[in-house]
Amino acid sequence: MESNKKLRCPLGVPGGIIAALIGLAGIIINIVNYDIFNLLISIGLLLLALPFVRVTMMVHGANDRLDAIEEKMK
Repeated sequence: MESNKKLRCPLGVPGGIIAALIGLAGIIINIVNYDIFNLLISIGLLLLALPFVRVTMMVHGANDRLDAIEEKMK
C-alpha cells in the first residue's frame, strides 16, 4: 500500500453526484405535485451539480497526470 499517495478532496465527486440525484428527484416530485417554485430550485440545483462533478473529475485527472510526470522526473 502506498503511504505517500496524496489525498484528493474525497467528497467532491460523490457529493456532486448526490446533489445531482437530489435535484433530479426534486424535479420529478415537483412536476408530480405541480409546485413551480420548488421545481425551479431543483432545476437550479441540478444545473449547478452536474458541471461541478465534471470539473472536479477533470481536476482529479489533471492532478493524477501531474503526479505521474513528477514521478518520471525523479
